[in-house]
Amino acid sequence: MAFSADLGPASRERALAAMQDGPLDVLVVGGGITGAGIALDAVSRGLSTGLIEQRDLASGTSSRSSKLVHGGLRYLEMFDFALVREALQERGLLLTRLAPHLVRPVPFLYPLHHAWERPYVGAGVALYDTMAMAGKYSMGVPKHRHLFRKKLKAIAPDIRTDDLHGAIRYYDCQVDDARLVMSVARTAATYGAHVTTRTKVTGFIHEDGRVVGVNVRDLENDLDFEVRARTVINAAGVWTDEIQQLMGGEGALNVEASKGVHIVVSRDRIKAEAGFITKTEKSVMFVIPWANYWIIGTTDTPWEFDLAHPAASKADVEYLLEHVNKLLRVPLDRSDVIGVYAGLRPLLKGTVPKDGDRGDAAAATTKISREHTVVSPVPGLVLIAGGKLTTYRVMAKDAVDLATATFDKVGPSITENVPLMGAEGFATRTQQRDAIAKASGLGVDVIEHLLRRYGGLIDEVLELVSNRPELGHSLEGADGYLAAEIAYAASHEGARHLDDVLARRTRISIETDDRGVSAARPAALLMAEVFGWDQARIDDEVDHYLRRVEAERQSQEQDNDQAADEARVSAPEGPWNT
Repeated sequence: MAFSADLGPASRERALAAMQDGPLDVLVVGGGITGAGIALDAVSRGLSTGLIEQRDLASGTSSRSSKLVHGGLRYLEMFDFALVREALQERGLLLTRLAPHLVRPVPFLYPLHHAWERPYVGAGVALYDTMAMAGKYSMGVPKHRHLFRKKLKAIAPDIRTDDLHGAIRYYDCQVDDARLVMSVARTAATYGAHVTTRTKVTGFIHEDGRVVGVNVRDLENDLDFEVRARTVINAAGVWTDEIQQLMGGEGALNVEASKGVHIVVSRDRIKAEAGFITKTEKSVMFVIPWANYWIIGTTDTPWEFDLAHPAASKADVEYLLEHVNKLLRVPLDRSDVIGVYAGLRPLLKGTVPKDGDRGDAAAATTKISREHTVVSPVPGLVLIAGGKLTTYRVMAKDAVDLATATFDKVGPSITENVPLMGAEGFATRTQQRDAIAKASGLGVDVIEHLLRRYGGLIDEVLELVSNRPELGHSLEGADGYLAAEIAYAASHEGARHLDDVLARRTRISIETDDRGVSAARPAALLMAEVFGWDQARIDDEVDHYLRRVEAERQSQEQDNDQAADEARVSAPEGPWNT
């Protein structure tokens, strides 16, 4: 039986009460893709499960990725075949069964700068396709094709082809990473997991040499309480070292933060029917189609400053522009940049320590594998770090397997057969989109937009429009979204603050020229109707968001990371985001 069909305000209060009632089987710390995946894996095995997140779902790394569900073509060059094979299996599973409404194929061009690259790259891409087809879920992603200069010009007229020997077109998949996290967490809640945000771990509870729970602060209400559990799984990503410090020492993993910056430009600035990739001196850079935009990224540099607010510097933006312009006939400049976002990858630093040996910490961030590691440094505590968005389900399985190794009668992971909310009914409602458009009075393009965000849950959004027709209009300041989507984010999707809605439940913060400034107050007014905010609270929410945008803009005018960090944190947090 389903427990809660949404992550609305009442859901949080119920979850807080339930977690204090009695010991859980599994308590997950961290609401990114790994933590949400662990919560779903655990609860679907019949375990009583809780998830606590200090900020918002996907507020860290999991909303600031390249938004790709992919095997990692570049890992073939590292001969990391097992990782690529595993990731391609998960890509197919997400596309065909778990989240077909959120994941979709996207074409990429691999430009060939030298004649010898065609057989070399072609062999690699052919192997990539072969590994994908060998999996159980191989439908839906077209095979690669070799393109010569004439065809390349027709497909991508804005790419400089004079010095190229054609290209290879291949396919991967993309996803709105923040919506994926929210959907996984919401699915977990539907099956009984207690999910809370704005709840911070302040310490661990030890009894007889084992961890039996955590001390928690409810940041919304400034209350402290205990949550007890048979096992605690830490999935805090780049905050792993901080969590380990609460244990009284460095713990069993050493995680470093590697900063990745992306910029967003309008789709009409680069005329091309496919994205493309290019090698830089440090890694690989993607130019990714994203609705009416291109996402260009990423950088890969160590970050030693505020983990909550990784800041993009002027140097980061210029680095991306410099490298993408090497392939463009008409170069981009800073005035073309609509949005910028920075995220931190949690990378294992050197080797996993054994028997007190901390390992070599000198490895460069671009050399460290994205494979994950799961350890249990003390009874009752499991730590997981590393990994990638695409393989979140495998990471979750491994974490729960280790955490429950001593439990009686715990079945295997079944998440391979647990579609995310919105997957059910997506295909049928897509076939019915013309009828839905006619019945709702909305355009077919609007219905397609909603289907790609909500899948089979589209009727819940349309019900809001039916009850209040004004919600069927575009949100003021953000034409790409309906007002109903803001209300739904607050009432069903766990968004509690304006930043949650503009930066994660929607991507207004990176998809509008003013980074969501014009949409801030209209969105806050819609949220106020759900939460009962008074005028002072509305003003606080808007002010906090505007200060965040201004601080980000200031950071992007600074020449280096330290100056960018100082500019970014100059805008104080709201009291609910401490």
